[in-house]
Amino acid sequence: MRILVVGGGGREHALCWKISKSPLSERLLCAPGNAGTRAVAENVAVAADDAAGLAKTVRAEKVDLVVVGPEAPLVAGVGDRLRAEGALVFGPDAAGARIEGSKSFAKSLMRKFGIPTAPSRTFDSVGAAADYLESVQSFPVVIKADGLASGKGVVLPRTLAEAREAAEAMLVGGRFGDAGKRIVVEDFLRGRELSLLAATDGRTLAVLESAQDYKRVRDRDEGPNTGGMGAVSPAPAATEEVLAAATREILVRTVHALSREGIAYRGCLYAGLMATRAGPRVIEFNCRFGDPETQVVLPRLTSDLVPLLRGAAEGRLADVTELSWDPRPAVCVVVAPAGYPEASSKGEEIRGLEAAADVPDVTVFHAGTAALGDRVVTAGGRTLGVTALGATVAEARSRAYEAVGRISFPGMHYRRDIGSDA
Repeated sequence: MRILVVGGGGREHALCWKISKSPLSERLLCAPGNAGTRAVAENVAVAADDAAGLAKTVRAEKVDLVVVGPEAPLVAGVGDRLRAEGALVFGPDAAGARIEGSKSFAKSLMRKFGIPTAPSRTFDSVGAAADYLESVQSFPVVIKADGLASGKGVVLPRTLAEAREAAEAMLVGGRFGDAGKRIVVEDFLRGRELSLLAATDGRTLAVLESAQDYKRVRDRDEGPNTGGMGAVSPAPAATEEVLAAATREILVRTVHALSREGIAYRGCLYAGLMATRAGPRVIEFNCRFGDPETQVVLPRLTSDLVPLLRGAAEGRLADVTELSWDPRPAVCVVVAPAGYPEASSKGEEIRGLEAAADVPDVTVFHAGTAALGDRVVTAGGRTLGVTALGATVAEARSRAYEAVGRISFPGMHYRRDIGSDA
């Protein structure tokens, strides 16, 4: 098969890395890719949100399967455009991608079909939001930008004053831009977080191994939210009981709900969950593979990824044989540039990549990198995801941090507690 992966981050490098190992992969392209994907795929100078350019590439290169990595192109309808061209696409159409593109849509869907989540209210007026916050009995609460905000559009105000300030910053001050013109205010859930990724063709589910990511920029979950500073798989909270309930009450119900709403969802359904005393509850849905969760889940997958992607895209996921997994845990440590997440330095040379990859059972996934002649430099956003497998979480952590210690560039920073609670 000729396969095109759309995107240029760490998730897309992990997807290309895994797809390149498949005997079904005859030719692998990545648009636009990064300095890491070029080692396992042919980078194509087409932006991930350039639907016309992607369609042209599909036709010119006779692509058999398109795997769309990021959420923004899916929400914008790239999947619809490529399907209209006759392409086979792993990734939902714009209607299905609303499950991530609009928090209020996702909440409405969950209420309608009895999918467990935190109680919430939606507002597009700061006055109405302020009046509601005055009635809240306990803090913290969770305030989310309704639209896409690169994983950063969530605030956890601890007091009424902080909540009113956050609501005003989004609705009036333009924080998060158009994404924050509508907000969702929901109850704060207490428990342990986990992420479940599942491939689906709209009728059948293939649930992947669990993961837990770390959103805050600094150790001990301090500082602003980011796109994710690391991950571990399996998630500590993913007991058999939690996984069974999450699959039955959340993933299956959600696929049924989408189908009943007339949405043929073909792609990855990501459920960000909180394991509470009352059972798992949905924090958020994503319409694509998680980042950096993909970087710890795929290294544990020992079976071929391509039949899973193709089966979901073709509507024949039930024909795919059972997945097999490496029982060893995986830990990913994200290395970020100076200023991240508020801003990101660019053009800094990254040293030590080969030395890091020499650590046993370590894979270095590139995210915000670019090739500049013989050098690899930072290109904005998170820079690298350093993933290690180990017989125990402690061993995986040790290997990941040993590899990170061999990498250097000006201003680099990373959390030092990824996986320590596992």
